Amino acid sequence: MSVYSVKGKGWRVDFTSNRVRHTCQWFKTKTQAKQAEAQKRKELTHNGSQTQADMGFLQLVSRRLDHLAAYTTQHHYIDYRYLARKWVELWGQLKAADVTTEMLERYILEKTQVSPHAANKELRCLRSLFNFGKKKKLVLNNPTDDLDFLPVEKKLKHVPSPKEIDKLIAAVETEDLADYLWAVRETMARVSEINRLTWDDVSFRDRHVVLYTRKKRGGHLTPRKIHMTQQLFEMLSRRHTQRDPSKPWVFWHSYWNNKGGERVEGPYKNRRKALKALCKKAGVKYSGFHALRHSGASVMENNNVPLGDIQKILGHENISTTEIYLHTLGDSQRRAIEIYEQARIKSHTDSHTDSAAA
Repeated sequence: MSVYSVKGKGWRVDFTSNRVRHTCQWFKTKTQAKQAEAQKRKELTHNGSQTQADMGFLQLVSRRLDHLAAYTTQHHYIDYRYLARKWVELWGQLKAADVTTEMLERYILEKTQVSPHAANKELRCLRSLFNFGKKKKLVLNNPTDDLDFLPVEKKLKHVPSPKEIDKLIAAVETEDLADYLWAVRETMARVSEINRLTWDDVSFRDRHVVLYTRKKRGGHLTPRKIHMTQQLFEMLSRRHTQRDPSKPWVFWHSYWNNKGGERVEGPYKNRRKALKALCKKAGVKYSGFHALRHSGASVMENNNVPLGDIQKILGHENISTTEIYLHTLGDSQRRAIEIYEQARIKSHTDSHTDSAAA
């Protein structure tokens, strides 16, 4: 990022424009640093130092990362930043206009050695980088426009059965992780929704929780109410009684912040490592927290819950997304196969009867 803090000194601005590094230091607040950066960029633009023709690739990446930090989730930002660092190693000294389709194509094809999924992810992020540049009038063209996504082999994801989830929860040693699993299971929420859940979002009187999610990247957080099951009500009631009143989050932890060089307290960002270890211990195939949403949707669909209600509970904007979650073979599909089988057997029997009669 172009604005960052240094412990004991303050906030600093550090960015590159047209292969020239610009720094400003030290500011008391991040807001002051961002204002100084904006003013400096404005001066450079006014002086003709920054045009669509000479925008540096490094600066384009920096602008994109600043935008993602402000408008998307931290997980998406960190994921994107990891890829961006590799791009800068290759093309950081070039102007954005000098990064060609041929260069990007070679890079993407090299990534197929990892997997087609990895290559497509790189292409998707590079495309968004240059589309961002075009939208902000920082570059004229997007060199990824003529590149196609690579074909991938799609497989059905493993969706744990209710018995597997029960087995998983039974193997948990800490009450906090068990509660976390129950929260995901009983609300069928996204992990990010559980992580940002605060006690202000929990209504014991009306027996519901309010979950917040972004329908689109960069969009506003949209709330939806989820009715509490008895299991969820009892678990949250216990946690509320035992809570630290100074902490607003339902689930939080204390961790070491490498960037700030200090121990901080806050909500979880992800708990994948804990879940992987738990799956191994329980002898259950790892499938991620998100699979609990799929499992819950399948349970509801098997018990004739209307698709529209499932869509609302999962918080999907499009019903087609909800349909993807329904991995079970429904009764109507089973019946269709049974009808086919009966018709085939009858046809086979009739043909033998006709032959014998002849």
